[in-house]
Amino acid sequence: MFSEKQLISELNYKAIRSSGAGGQHVNKVSSKIELTYNLEDSQVFNEEQKERLKSKLYSRLTKENVLILQCGESRSQHKNKQIAIKRFLQIITEGLIIPKKRKPTKIPRAVKIKRLKSKRSNSEKKANRKKPNLD
Repeated sequence: MFSEKQLISELNYKAIRSSGAGGQHVNKVSSKIELTYNLEDSQVFNEEQKERLKSKLYSRLTKENVLILQCGESRSQHKNKQIAIKRFLQIITEGLIIPKKRKPTKIPRAVKIKRLKSKRSNSEKKANRKKPNLD
């Protein structure tokens, strides 16, 4: 489908300061990873695949067709980088999936008859609950 090694080589990483728990340590260590990937400049995908990714990931892409992912789950920069890469590869593989065409099916005649019978029996059941008309 595509070369993961070549795709990973096209990624850009930036370490930024993470928010959250950690006390003074948080203020001096940049453990959060920001991963950026420029879809336009990519050599891995052909034009058709790029268009598919643009359409599927339109809400995640910037105006310049750049995908930005951040990961600050762990206190380790290395772990955050691995998590971000894993997420990125998952997003890309899901974006390239071509959905199967739906084949419309006809409702079987027996199913229609069964439904109409149950409707008739329900209406009779409810009609029997009414008081009889003594006119």
